[in-house]
Amino acid sequence: MIYSVSSELYLEVAARLAEAVGGGSYFSGSLTFPFGDTECRLTASVIVYRRRERLPEGDRDVIADLVPVWWEFHTTGDGGEVLNDFSFSDLRACL
Repeated sequence: MIYSVSSELYLEVAARLAEAVGGGSYFSGSLTFPFGDTECRLTASVIVYRRRERLPEGDRDVIADLVPVWWEFHTTGDGGEVLNDFSFSDLRACL
């Protein structure tokens, strides 16, 4: 059985990763969180590229792209770890 990663889970991972990156240009670490009845863990080292957004309330740098150096995504349910179809390319599309 393969756990199918939903668009909602990709959005959740993207939001958590963006928060963990903060204002940095590099991230290396793990994010562990529940999603429904599944425990998820992203372990990654990524280079962060930013772009400047000009808004009426002021300029800000936002994440334009994440380039993975290395990553793993694990999903665990009641019966233990389950293989999944996570794709870092799909995660990057959620930025």
